[in-house]
Amino acid sequence: MWKKNILEDLEAGLLKYKTAGEFLADIKKKLRRGDEKEVKVAELRRLEQRSKTMKEFVQEFRRAVRENEYEGRPLVEEFKRRMNRMICQRLIESEQ
Repeated sequence: MWKKNILEDLEAGLLKYKTAGEFLADIKKKLRRGDEKEVKVAELRRLEQRSKTMKEFVQEFRRAVRENEYEGRPLVEEFKRRMNRMICQRLIESEQ
């Protein structure tokens, strides 16, 4: 676990790092592990249908959702934001 005074420990020579590069590499590695949930959410938010068929998009969306904690209305809203705008508009118009 990280100490609040990690920089002080580094400066005092209490840590195993020989260079600042090693220190930064270790921080990046720990941040990546700690941010796995946020990375998964970011992946979902980068997902877009673009030229994919609806079937392809749904499959990709389902894979991305399996690794997230979205459910219910927020999940539906996220799906609509990621859909091709023209398809979304056509669906809205067809409901009227």
